[in-house]
Amino acid sequence: MNHLEKYRVLVKNIPALALFSGSSLLIMASDRLAHAIITAGALIWTHCLGFLAIHYGARIFPAQGRVVLFTFLYAFIASVYLFLLWIASPILAFKMFFIICLVPVFSLNSKLFEKFEAMSLHSKLFASFSEAALLGALIIIFSLIREPFGYLSLSLPGGALGLIPLFSSDSESFFNVQLIASSSGALLLTGYFLGLYRYLMEKKI
Repeated sequence: MNHLEKYRVLVKNIPALALFSGSSLLIMASDRLAHAIITAGALIWTHCLGFLAIHYGARIFPAQGRVVLFTFLYAFIASVYLFLLWIASPILAFKMFFIICLVPVFSLNSKLFEKFEAMSLHSKLFASFSEAALLGALIIIFSLIREPFGYLSLSLPGGALGLIPLFSSDSESFFNVQLIASSSGALLLTGYFLGLYRYLMEKKI
């Protein structure tokens, strides 16, 4: 099985609720590259550490109420990431608070710990990392389109204000370019990427 087939199986196994929460992250976190990088890190951190905690704690977890327990577990792991971000940059942590709060929703709704029970721990961990990294990579790709065309700038996380500009321009752009920076522009990009994805799946490239 090649890499494309593996990703195809992985996407088919992601529940609709996880895709919905993932699309919310894609729209909100891809406005700037700095936000996209922080979100990608939060996804990998929460997804992988949450899976490991569930895997090793499965024997001691009660049979009933596991959904509530997993919710608190993922939320706690994401809050640790947010706390570390607050230590590094309080302003950036404040800006990313709501977005990082959505990360446990994606991790919980993906239900990776239920889908690959027959796999080894190494394979499960790789699948968990791949699922989070795939969404994180999409968010970063979207930000590389939205920020330069929408804000005529590109930024990295850090600095006193939470953003370090790689370049910035004060010149005005047309409305149709500025539209890319808005939520409606992100939805348009999502539609184009979905169309490209379906084309590639049909052609089996």
